[in-house]
Amino acid sequence: MTTIKDISRACGVSPATVSKALNGYSEISKETVDLVRRTAKEMHYMPDAAARLLKTNISHNIGVLFEDGTMSGLTHEYFSLILNSVKREAEKLGYDITFISRYIGGQEVSFLEHCRYRRCDGVVIACVDFESAPVIELVRSEVPIVTIDYTFDNVSCILSDNIEGARQLTNHLIEAGHRKIAFVHGEESSVTGKRLNGYYRALEEHGIPVREEYVLTGRYHDPEVAEQMTRKLLQLPDPPTAIMYPDDFSYLGGIAGINSQGLSVPEDISVTGYDGIKLASVVHPALTTWHQDADEIGRQSVKKLVETIEHRKTSEAEQIYVSGELLGGYSVRTREA
Repeated sequence: MTTIKDISRACGVSPATVSKALNGYSEISKETVDLVRRTAKEMHYMPDAAARLLKTNISHNIGVLFEDGTMSGLTHEYFSLILNSVKREAEKLGYDITFISRYIGGQEVSFLEHCRYRRCDGVVIACVDFESAPVIELVRSEVPIVTIDYTFDNVSCILSDNIEGARQLTNHLIEAGHRKIAFVHGEESSVTGKRLNGYYRALEEHGIPVREEYVLTGRYHDPEVAEQMTRKLLQLPDPPTAIMYPDDFSYLGGIAGINSQGLSVPEDISVTGYDGIKLASVVHPALTTWHQDADEIGRQSVKKLVETIEHRKTSEAEQIYVSGELLGGYSVRTREA
């Protein structure tokens, strides 16, 4: 294994100079820095992780907390994009990632205990029951935290603009002539609350009264529940002409429910999804949806967490919004006035 002494001999400089060049000390000339780093790369030098931890008190290991209620794990179309982005950005910044769980070697532990056991410098919380005691314990600990789509006091959060996403989708349907717009939303959460806010805002802005029978609680990423809610809506005495679903994947259940009533999209019912995953563009007809920038959400979460880890005294907790965009498919039909 290549050492700093090996590099110093190859470059003809002292081990101290090599160390300073590798760690970015300003008193080392650019020519020497370039020589040392080029030689280190050619000799496949890797820093000693244990020694680096002792020197900097940073393990360069980031924890990721992800617990999906639908048990889809890393196959979840939307969150898998975020997690892939988290991995890429962490590696780019010199960090590894570790998934935080409730178990170590078969023994149940808290999330905080797992973080300490794995020497995580900080944690990205991507999907979990944010109001559970184990999560609150972790957030209130000494471990730097960045959350995604859930805000705590004094903790940075990366937020997709869910209010604007739902508002623009609703506006799109209204502009297409729809007034009877149903909203099948996910289970109660801060994300759901914001999307409902956007839906209600759009209706209010256009003077359209809210019909509570059109607002149903479904479940994120669950086509079966979406199908049940769709049947319920279409069996109303005055059914909607458009249905908004909690996510693109749930739409698969929605279309099954629509077809079961002898109806079709968009001829009889207009629909929208949410997330903008690849599925939205390959179903027929292509789904009108709101694209959440999962790649940017993951990148920003790691960038902010590393800043918090490496600059604890100066880093400030903040809410960072990541904008999305409406993707117009062919699942919305314009209705004549």
